[in-house]
Amino acid sequence: MSDSKTARPNSGEACVGAGLKPEHFDEIVAEKPALGFFEIHAENYMGAGGPLHRGLSAIRRDYPLSVHGVCLSLGSAGPLDKGHLARLAQVVGRYQPFVVSEHLAWSSFQDQAFSDLLPCPYDDATLARVVEHIDQAQTALGRTILLENPATYLRFAGDVLSEPDFLAEVASSSGCGLLLDVNNVHVSAVNHGFDARTYLDAFPMRHVREMHLAGFAEARDAHGPFLIDDHGAPVSAEVWALYDHVLRRAGPCPTLIEWDSQVPQWSSLFAETQKARSHQENTAPSATGERNNELV
Repeated sequence: MSDSKTARPNSGEACVGAGLKPEHFDEIVAEKPALGFFEIHAENYMGAGGPLHRGLSAIRRDYPLSVHGVCLSLGSAGPLDKGHLARLAQVVGRYQPFVVSEHLAWSSFQDQAFSDLLPCPYDDATLARVVEHIDQAQTALGRTILLENPATYLRFAGDVLSEPDFLAEVASSSGCGLLLDVNNVHVSAVNHGFDARTYLDAFPMRHVREMHLAGFAEARDAHGPFLIDDHGAPVSAEVWALYDHVLRRAGPCPTLIEWDSQVPQWSSLFAETQKARSHQENTAPSATGERNNELV
């Protein structure tokens, strides 16, 4: 499938996308809403055919796609699953997305797959392993991928790098780009007690090609309240404020609204994308703001 019929969002472009859900297929095809792109989870489309592929193919004729993986386990201590990587390559080859992304996390161990994106220690051994795995993935896919900052619920005592510095080292060593999930920053900041704006000021924006915005859930355990990155609510006021902080620093970038649980009606999800568009249009970058590089 060719990109010739659809525009290709650039990393410095003010455009907004939405996470694509099957329950919204018919409305999207009928209405053709004014959006820059849609994003899919790769694992939902690793079958050969069926209704999901029919719906996605119809939407792909009118919109660029972003493919977001959740099971590659780039931070795993073991080797990458070659079968999973091959299936990911098939999805990418079939739909020719303008960008492919994965998480800084691990979710498999000795042929066991877990349902969570688990955190990595930020040390030299993990850095080398993640860079090696990204190199393998980029070689198999024949393209640059983006690495997303995680939402975390614990930290490792042996960390020798901050998360922004770790991501900067991974990007510089592997040639990958970064996906800045602003909601993940807020969730982790609340859970670990650090300042989200200080984190964002240290983030290597020169490598960022896409951003994510989402909602979270509040929970409590024996140690007190914490946040869960569940993508089941509108974007919070705190996350919108952090998004404005990023826009002032670095300017616009293709931005996705994620809403993966308690999926709303299409009108509600579309309204969230229009809020993001408004923030992009009304938040000017500072005179010294960093600009993103173009996609490789």
